[in-house]
Amino acid sequence: MANYSLPVAQRNGADYVGLLEILEPLGTVSAKASGSRWKFRYENTECEFTAGKSQARVRGSDFDLSGNFLLENGRGLVPLASSNLLLSRILGGPVTLDISARRLFIGNVAVHFTAQVTKTDPEKLVINFTAPVNPSIATEPGKLRMVFSHEPVVSPGAQSLTFDSKKIPSATFQENNGLAELTIASTGPVMANFSNDGRTITIAPPSSSPSAQAPQIPAQSPNPPSTLLGSTNSVVPGARHYFAVVDASHGGDERGAALSTNLAEKDVTLALARHLRQELETRGLPTLLVRDADTTLTPDQRAGMTNAAGAAVYICVHATSQGTGVRVYTALSRSTGQNRGPFIDWDTAQNAFLDNSQTAANGMAAELRLKQIFVRSLAVPLRPLNNIMTAAIAIEVAPNSSDVAQLNSDAYQDLITGAVAAGIADVRGKLQAALK
Repeated sequence: MANYSLPVAQRNGADYVGLLEILEPLGTVSAKASGSRWKFRYENTECEFTAGKSQARVRGSDFDLSGNFLLENGRGLVPLASSNLLLSRILGGPVTLDISARRLFIGNVAVHFTAQVTKTDPEKLVINFTAPVNPSIATEPGKLRMVFSHEPVVSPGAQSLTFDSKKIPSATFQENNGLAELTIASTGPVMANFSNDGRTITIAPPSSSPSAQAPQIPAQSPNPPSTLLGSTNSVVPGARHYFAVVDASHGGDERGAALSTNLAEKDVTLALARHLRQELETRGLPTLLVRDADTTLTPDQRAGMTNAAGAAVYICVHATSQGTGVRVYTALSRSTGQNRGPFIDWDTAQNAFLDNSQTAANGMAAELRLKQIFVRSLAVPLRPLNNIMTAAIAIEVAPNSSDVAQLNSDAYQDLITGAVAAGIADVRGKLQAALK
């Protein structure tokens, strides 16, 4: 796993990065400037950019940047907001950008974690990671901080975690300036101990930790390359506000529909969700994925994570081999349940947001039709739509022809998710106003 930092330049009020500098550690690159034109080659992929223009040629096809390409002393600069989609096109694989935190992940390298307090005496917080980690650790009264500067550790879904514990009541996860930080709140002194080759960190009072056991130093994870981008200015991490929540349906033990002999719905929905996050964030709409791995989640867990995020729109992604095009679903209104003061009935929570949901659905459908994608709009009792307290839509993506393999095509996924993101961007003002 390669981890490195790059300078982020401010130009014309936007963040820019050097394309050569991003890809140079990953493979063979070359670049040549001729007047206003800049030709770039990575391995066998050729690209051509023109200074002052927002359109480029990548792999023989046009590619639109979010801002003009800049050429400075032979160095090609591209907008940071476009870097994920551009790199995905060049590399032919997934690239994820958290633009507010300036963290860029190349490949499926994200490190996820779970945290749970044990019912022992004394209580311990056990944090399990999907790959070895080696954070820097600092303590202060009431807090233990772990800063991940080399590992692509990502949010567990919610920025704040609460535990049924008086000694370790909560934890917060924050990202900024190329770093991730997990802060553990405690009512007394605690310390961290490593185990499981660096995949497990246990937070506990000093007296419960074996005095003879030294922390283990984890080995480097043999994952594909990841990239961390950050400026040289130190910024205190702050919680991220999400505009959209994207939920890849199924996952883990729940495979969903068998789209073909070798293609499960859960895998297609995750790929579509990742593409959709990229498209939304390129349009300046911060997006949270409910699941970014092959994990099992109940409808109630999905709804709970979404409601806690306080986003303007929730988009659930399904896939099917039946029919063609895209079906756009909103919740089927249910008879009003019993709300008790500030406590909203779980099964009718969506009722107050149905107009917002229809606004989002109409925006999506309009953009899909512009791309010549057949669209049907329906109201259905599909969980967890009725439990969501914001605009909530589900989309079900079918192939646009009789070829089911199209569902697994990057080009088709880009077409669908680009239109969905454009539709949401078109109505962002209405969705934001509805939250106030």
